[in-house]
Amino acid sequence: MSQLIRRVNPPTLPDAPSMGYSQITVCDPGKLVFISGQVAWTPDGAAVPESLIHQADIAMGNVIKALAAVNATVENITSIRMYIVNPTYEEMYEPVPVLQKYLGETLPTFTLLGVSALGGEGLRVEIEVTAVV
Repeated sequence: MSQLIRRVNPPTLPDAPSMGYSQITVCDPGKLVFISGQVAWTPDGAAVPESLIHQADIAMGNVIKALAAVNATVENITSIRMYIVNPTYEEMYEPVPVLQKYLGETLPTFTLLGVSALGGEGLRVEIEVTAVV
């Protein structure tokens, strides 16, 4: 994977790797993969949990399944955007360990956004991913 995707963290920018992401991702030519925002919905229609952390875990699990459907893994991720509904400052960072659990040593670029609503009742977090294969 290192030949296709390169992570860059220049000393002129804040130390992003210590916070679990990279400042810049550079990709060689390849197929771009755009994964729709994933939420805490499951194929069996199970109820959406209230917990922000549990919702993030289900959503990230859905991202992993979407990647697998195109023969990709977390190493192929170039960018992640996480949307959280009306978060307090403390809540903004609650789901970050969930991402780190799935990503391991992979540190794509990352943007965390507070929003007023998502596309379904009870949804509190949505994770959107771009990857290259």
